[in-house]
Amino acid sequence: MKNSIIHCDLDTFFVSVERLLNTQLVGKPVLIGGESGRSVVASCSYEARQYGIHSAMPMQLARRLCPDAIIVNGDFDKYSYYSDMVTEILEDETPVVEKASIDEHYIDVTGMDKFFGTWKFTQELRQKIMRESGLPISFGLSINKTVSKIATGEAKPCGAQKVDFGKEKGFLAPLSIRKIPGIGPKTYTQLRNMGVGKIATLQEMPQNMLVRVLGKTGSQIWEKANGLDNSPVLPFVRQKSMSKEHTFEEDTIDLILLKSTLFTLIEKLSYDLRMQGQLTSCIAVKLRYSNFDTFSSQAKITYTSSTKVLEKKAWELFEKLYKKRIRIRLIGIKFSHLIQGAYQIDLFEDTEKDLHLMQAMDNIRSKYGFHSLKRGFSL
Repeated sequence: MKNSIIHCDLDTFFVSVERLLNTQLVGKPVLIGGESGRSVVASCSYEARQYGIHSAMPMQLARRLCPDAIIVNGDFDKYSYYSDMVTEILEDETPVVEKASIDEHYIDVTGMDKFFGTWKFTQELRQKIMRESGLPISFGLSINKTVSKIATGEAKPCGAQKVDFGKEKGFLAPLSIRKIPGIGPKTYTQLRNMGVGKIATLQEMPQNMLVRVLGKTGSQIWEKANGLDNSPVLPFVRQKSMSKEHTFEEDTIDLILLKSTLFTLIEKLSYDLRMQGQLTSCIAVKLRYSNFDTFSSQAKITYTSSTKVLEKKAWELFEKLYKKRIRIRLIGIKFSHLIQGAYQIDLFEDTEKDLHLMQAMDNIRSKYGFHSLKRGFSL
């Protein structure tokens, strides 16, 4: 039995939610993000993209490119509400749903052709989501996750595309290599320097040649270019919280050590958040003193996975809890109220410099391990 995998993506999700709640934004260039010159664009409408604006661009530059753009401060509580609404519809209507991010899902409908046409079901499901949520959404249907995701991209804005079994290579061949999931700016530049621009060229290359140039990634790119992908659709399970604690070898009142330990815990947890594509809106700090008395304090925050934002709030909580001249035995951090989120740091507050630094550190750690890179305070 051949697989039938749906990929769906809510079009310009943040902008679409804002337009649903304020119809005066429809048809106008809209930027989601902070208004300060240091902020970056979290999301933008198709009208704004015509001016060369894109996500993660400095807001200051975006405003110069399109002075008439309307800037809206993001609200992850609203976005989470509508994201959950769509997830619930999909879970009610389909057997297996994987929530890849706040605005993106994979659905395994293999075997449903026995009862009714999978393509007909896909179209009806898309209409149901748009009718009940009020949001535009694009769908792709094929034999696997990679081809379906690329088909969704080709169906945008607000469309649907089917790639028939056996036609995967022909569908992919004329497309730019940029369309392949996992090809970032660095890999794209390497391939372009080799004269590779279209997926068809990758399909014609020997797999071992790409492995020699790009390592293990080269093998994965070759498989995706040829429409091969055996990765399963993994059922969506909500993780409610994540936490870490550290017990000192000797009870301490050394503030430098305490702050260093606290920030190291946050750095590891926030890295885990970003690697799992999650955001938190509640942070708690726990202190256990030498007499085993234990106290904790928590605070609600705007959804984020930014190490900088979480460190600042954690230290505020620590200072409220800390009783001087009493030694501390254990310190702990907990993130809760988690949601799926595609953004690696707080795009509404952090600067372009913060964004690039965090992404660079994450890239190194994902390749060589978390402990391959340390900040000065943790040494």
